[in-house]
Amino acid sequence: MSQFASRRHVLRLAAGAAAIASTLSVPLAVHAADAPAATFIESVANRVIELIKSTTPGPAREAAFKKVLETDFDLNFMGRSALGTHWNGTTPEEQQRFLKAAASAEAHAYSERFGQYLGQTLSVGRVSPRPNGVSVVDSKLNQSNGQPISIQWEVRDEAGRPRITDVKVEGVSMVMTRRSDFNSYIQNHGGKVDALIAELESRAKQ
Repeated sequence: MSQFASRRHVLRLAAGAAAIASTLSVPLAVHAADAPAATFIESVANRVIELIKSTTPGPAREAAFKKVLETDFDLNFMGRSALGTHWNGTTPEEQQRFLKAAASAEAHAYSERFGQYLGQTLSVGRVSPRPNGVSVVDSKLNQSNGQPISIQWEVRDEAGRPRITDVKVEGVSMVMTRRSDFNSYIQNHGGKVDALIAELESRAKQ
């Protein structure tokens, strides 16, 4: 069993990436502030909803999820951040392989994880601009069988193109969760980033 499948990683990812994947699969009950970043988050969520309704798990859905990731998430920024200090020790070729493998692995995971529409709603609220150009969009995932879940979306607009740079579920960062897991995997495989890339490529094909 790979380290990604270990109990420790599953528990850690449950608070971050897995939860984040679930939040993207819900439709919106729009209560958004009048801000471009909030409108962008609504648009992304609505596109994902239509994707889920119009496809079934398999290659078509996986390709559609990958397109959403590539279009609406700043994968280069998120990839560099998730790889941390290991990024500077990789070649340009390894960096491109890593970014491609990470996006494919995420798309594959989302395609398999998402099921049918279960009726949850996402209420978009306050937008808080930061000095670094990032807007933080607050939202709540409303569930019929549980307490609302707090979700924050970090959005950066570059030249009129907004993209998501991080997602936090109950304060847990997707990027930081990935960094912790990737770093542990690399350290447990001789400090080789190539081992992580191979693992991600393998996961994308499962």
